[in-house]
Amino acid sequence: MTTVTNLGFPRIGARRELKHALESYWRSETDAAQLQASAAALRARHWQLQRDAGVDVPPSNDFSLYDHVLDTAVLFDAIPPRYRPLAKRAPLDAYFAMARGLQRDDVDLHALEMTKWFDTNYHYLVPELQRDQVFTLRGDKPQSEYREARSLGIDTRPVLLGPVSFLLLSKTTDGSNPLDLLDNLLPAYVQLLGELKQLGASWVQLDEPVLVQDPDDAAHAAFKHAYAVLADVPRPDILLATYFGALDDNLPLATALPVEGLHVDLVRAPEQLDAVLRALPDSRVLSLGLVNGRNIWRNALDNALILARYAHGHRAADKLWLAPSCSLLHCPVDLTLEKKLDAEVRNWLAFARQKLQELRTLADALDGDARTEHALAQAREAIDARRRSPRVHNAAVKARLTALSDNDAVRGTPHAKRQVLQAQALRLPAFPTTTIGSFPQTQEVREARAQHKSGKLSTADYDAFLATQTEHCVRVQEQIGLDVLVHGEFERNDMVEYFGEQLDGFAFTGNGWVQSYGSRCVKPPVIYGDVSRPTPMTVRWSQYAQSLTDKPMKGMLTGPVTVLQWSFVRDDQSRADTCRQIALALRDEVRDLETAGIRAIQIDEPALREGLPLRRAQWQHYLDWAVQAFGISASGVADATQIHTHMCYAQFNDIIEAVAALDADVISIETSRSRMELLDAFARFDYPNQVGPGVYDIHSPRVPDPAEMVDLLRKASAVLPAQKLWVNPDCGLKTRGWAETRAALEAMVGAARTLRDERAAA
Repeated sequence: MTTVTNLGFPRIGARRELKHALESYWRSETDAAQLQASAAALRARHWQLQRDAGVDVPPSNDFSLYDHVLDTAVLFDAIPPRYRPLAKRAPLDAYFAMARGLQRDDVDLHALEMTKWFDTNYHYLVPELQRDQVFTLRGDKPQSEYREARSLGIDTRPVLLGPVSFLLLSKTTDGSNPLDLLDNLLPAYVQLLGELKQLGASWVQLDEPVLVQDPDDAAHAAFKHAYAVLADVPRPDILLATYFGALDDNLPLATALPVEGLHVDLVRAPEQLDAVLRALPDSRVLSLGLVNGRNIWRNALDNALILARYAHGHRAADKLWLAPSCSLLHCPVDLTLEKKLDAEVRNWLAFARQKLQELRTLADALDGDARTEHALAQAREAIDARRRSPRVHNAAVKARLTALSDNDAVRGTPHAKRQVLQAQALRLPAFPTTTIGSFPQTQEVREARAQHKSGKLSTADYDAFLATQTEHCVRVQEQIGLDVLVHGEFERNDMVEYFGEQLDGFAFTGNGWVQSYGSRCVKPPVIYGDVSRPTPMTVRWSQYAQSLTDKPMKGMLTGPVTVLQWSFVRDDQSRADTCRQIALALRDEVRDLETAGIRAIQIDEPALREGLPLRRAQWQHYLDWAVQAFGISASGVADATQIHTHMCYAQFNDIIEAVAALDADVISIETSRSRMELLDAFARFDYPNQVGPGVYDIHSPRVPDPAEMVDLLRKASAVLPAQKLWVNPDCGLKTRGWAETRAALEAMVGAARTLRDERAAA
């Protein structure tokens, strides 16, 4: 019988139970015991759900209260010195302080830096290491969760981030090479693997996703050394898990490592199967990633079955496992909860539970079970119906795409000349202050939106409520002294979903939640067809807000690449073409905003770096169409109209030329968690346009001291000319409360004024 296994399951729960438990704990409404009980209930439910879906070996230790990379750092005692006093007396508080920061009584802690997990919209906490770091096994999370599953009668495979990937995903605070710490780290892995074996674990999964990137010779040497050490100790069998792409030139390394099994992604890279079969010794288990763990479309089971049968012809049945391409962390939990989703579109989809059922169908078909023919036929019919559906195709959109020219993606006047005209139009001081867009989405705002959506609040009353919230936001910004204002975005549920709801070609789920980081969950739209904009989307509220003030009001849009990256994207045409369709819709919106009197328009692209392929050889192709798409959306305005963009939690060093090629007049970036380290890329490249480095971390509940912001601005001033600098938070403020938001922005404006005074006195 062919084994069905799984690499990881969504943590948050089908109805975001983990989010609610976490936020209740953070508000001190529940205690640690209640939080842990909620977590245990979720794990039990998810293990049983996987078994019921046909999974023979579900994973354990894939669950996290916040982030699995942070869990790994804490597990091996890689806790930075500033958190250690708190960790000694309150370990859970220290864990969340590393994730979110903490400000209370005599404790004032910054959070760890956060960045994207490979090319996904999941954010991980970046471990901080230093030369001569000591690692010891701290706690027993993997062991405890393995025992927990065993007590329920379920034998699991514990999941761990592999030692080399862990180090390469970390940063050192002293400039040393993280790989130099490998020999310090390995004894802790040896101890952990030994303890898991003693508990009865027959297999352990070590995730080494950096093997689908471009690791250098030092990394190759580290892999060989690490797994040579792990080969000669008492331990469970190791499944080396790779995902998000092909092994390619790393295949000889991966198949030579002394492990008992290898997982490969055959969704992103089906072409690698033959080479893997030839290179992997027959004695090893081969885990085939046949079902997409990154998207929500029904799998083409006939195609997957061809791959499975081909592998079955070259590998003994007991050495062949079927699995998703990667962890199902990136998928919603269960499609059966979607009671209101359009039936036609719903038939095209599969969430985590359904993907596991697809794997069971494939395994049973591989074993010759004739009863699977009905399920295979259903999948075949659904995919064919989607391909033929008139809802998917729009001839006018395709014609407009075909008519695009290179000139449609560029502004004809250089930034230096545009800047003069914009200065005359906007009349801003040195170090102009602004925010990234959203203001607090309070419980009152969320309740009003829910009541309007359910029909309990009329459209007229809801609009009146939004007008009141918007005016309050404008007045607060005026009182604080911000220079360029925003309307607050109270009408918006999510920065992508809001736009998708107003564009043709999108569908929306009720419970299609996925984790972005910690308790932050998003419900990505489903792009199923050609994209167009029937009517203006944002003009009304931006124009209303501008009517309330003489200060410049920014129009706020989400850029085409980010709408693409943060949606579940159709897989029947190139991502580049879908992105260009979105860009054309946004181009119309930008022009309408300008016509309505909005002279500063922000087109956010936080996902530009996220979309970068994992292999350097593929970068330029992606960057070419991504930059073009932004240009299409932004280039239809007059020179005096100032185009802003925003990016967060991304390493810019490798793509700074592409960031410059966007030719946005102002770019705001996340820099506070890295203490302005990310700004170095803009200095080394001599970035030509204006930059707003974030001076405080909005993902943390702490309110920074004004002196911190002044210090960060001075660091920025040492890197970039003062005339290029803007002052802003790291990101939008929707998750914060009004009291902390006001206090932080007042401090930020004060910091900007301090820099202005210093400049005037110089």
